[in-house]
Amino acid sequence: MQPINSDKAPAAVGPYSHGVRTGNLFYSSGQVPLTLEGEIVSDDVAEQARQVLDNIGAVLEAAGLGYSNIVKTTIFIADMNDFGVINEVYAKYFTGKLPARSCVEVSRLPLDAKVEIEVVASFE
Repeated sequence: MQPINSDKAPAAVGPYSHGVRTGNLFYSSGQVPLTLEGEIVSDDVAEQARQVLDNIGAVLEAAGLGYSNIVKTTIFIADMNDFGVINEVYAKYFTGKLPARSCVEVSRLPLDAKVEIEVVASFE
């Protein structure tokens, strides 16, 4: 297992890596909408979704990957009523071959974020 961290993504808020490589797969930790300064970017769910996906992009880049390498995403949202807005933002980051995806509403996210996303990507 090879830990992957990026200085272009906010520091982990606990004892974990931004992601890990094992074999040909990369597993990210969940990303919340933190800026590099460690602050929630905004209360707006669309801005939060963009920040989360930008953070994921930074972590992927540190691993030598991009969005096109993602094979699975898991989206955690605090309010399923925000699904449509989050989906619109998400669609701007993924084109062509789309990854598999799950989306679930949860009772609460770290730092009271409205969205958190984790990914699995392939080095193949």
